[in-house]
Amino acid sequence: MAAEKDGRRVGRPPLTERRKAATRLEIAREAVRLFAAQGVAATTADEIAAAAGISPRTLWRYCSSKEECVGPLLTTALDAAAERLTSWPRERTLTDGISTHPPGRSAAALAEDEQALRDLVRLVRTEPGLRAVWLQVHHAAEPVLARVFAARTGLSPDALEPRVQAALLNTALRVAVEEWAWNTAPGTGSPGEAITEVLAIAEAGLPR
Repeated sequence: MAAEKDGRRVGRPPLTERRKAATRLEIAREAVRLFAAQGVAATTADEIAAAAGISPRTLWRYCSSKEECVGPLLTTALDAAAERLTSWPRERTLTDGISTHPPGRSAAALAEDEQALRDLVRLVRTEPGLRAVWLQVHHAAEPVLARVFAARTGLSPDALEPRVQAALLNTALRVAVEEWAWNTAPGTGSPGEAITEVLAIAEAGLPR
């Protein structure tokens, strides 16, 4: 059970929160599966609800539109990265923390969600509603990342430096995942490998 520390919840979330998070993620997976198979326009909210094993009424308690159903598949990875970075050892670089797989997940589960994420990000190119969700998720991640940088440097999260650093990292992560998802060449690596490559480019800075 989660405890309180400095006004923040720490530890494992309560069971009800974990169940809700699991339901949101299952909805996202089924929505992506249906969108990839038959397109967004041809997929109804009722079909997504049925695939996820819930009622349409329950679905609307979790999502305000069928496109927003996919959000948890995107936010889960970003939230996990932000959580790792918050407690990442200062003697290790933040890029190591970003590229590290989340603990406690099997290889099969990771592979399943990686494929769903790839299908979703490929759809982002042609589906404006999904593109809006994709960009909104990254927009919402920036202040979270700014707080991570601020905590490591002693600056305010509203200071210019952590905000720019957060924007840089956020954009790098978005470009990395898009590059990985849109690359159709055989033997394409994992999202972590794409992120490592893009972060190396970002760390090199702007061209002179």
